[in-house]
Amino acid sequence: MKIKILGTGCAKCRRLEENVRSAIQQIPVDVEVEKIEDLDDIINYGIMITPALVVDDEVISVGNVPNVPEIRKILEARGIK
Repeated sequence: MKIKILGTGCAKCRRLEENVRSAIQQIPVDVEVEKIEDLDDIINYGIMITPALVVDDEVISVGNVPNVPEIRKILEARGIK
């Protein structure tokens, strides 16, 4: 599984990254986390508001910061428990 955090480095973007990393620490799984800050790369996903969360190239959330339980739920819905 590959998780991407799209954002230019604002406080919300950093908080999303922290929440993602906390969630995957709670679930013993091999996940690659990538932070994408380049505006052109972000726009290529069709994202106009950051932060955004992308899981396996599917945009999951845009413009908000899911908390750790919400991120766990997203991952568990994709078969990770």
